[in-house]
Amino acid sequence: MIEVRIHGRGGQGAVVAAELLASAFFREGKYVQSFPTFGPERRAAPVAAFVRVDEEPIKLRCEIYNPDHLIVLDASLVRAIDITAGVKEGGWVVINSGKPPESFDLGDRFRVVTVDAGAVAVKHKLGSRTQPIANTAILGSFARITGLVGIDAVVGAIEEMVSTKKEENVAAARETYDRS
Repeated sequence: MIEVRIHGRGGQGAVVAAELLASAFFREGKYVQSFPTFGPERRAAPVAAFVRVDEEPIKLRCEIYNPDHLIVLDASLVRAIDITAGVKEGGWVVINSGKPPESFDLGDRFRVVTVDAGAVAVKHKLGSRTQPIANTAILGSFARITGLVGIDAVVGAIEEMVSTKKEENVAAARETYDRS
């Protein structure tokens, strides 16, 4: 089983990112689960969403405490909370940031990469300049970097599930996939 935890802030699309990622894996014939957890439901509050993927039906029904990989939609969370708590050694940590991976000082237990998904989102008019919605952009990068899911499955999930700016979201995912 592969488990992914997605960190973001309310309104950034972490929950939608988890649903899209699960849908992409499902399109490739996998069994999936996707679910969120959050505290007070307010904009900008820390949010976590989870994805489980397996070749067999998933019977486990609890929060993910030891994910294989992380996606971080808001780089400020790296210093605000312990995002790497429980992450398995060697797991990918994909951070939405224009800074280099070493600027996050997460040690050498993880494979840390950064992608400026926010800039890509702004370029494709997803969200605003001050609050870009980078969830689809970062999924393209996650697909390329990890090799766990194909970009065509990610695009198919976006086309099926995203109700506004489909073309822009697809373009953002493809752009980060090609750049990563």
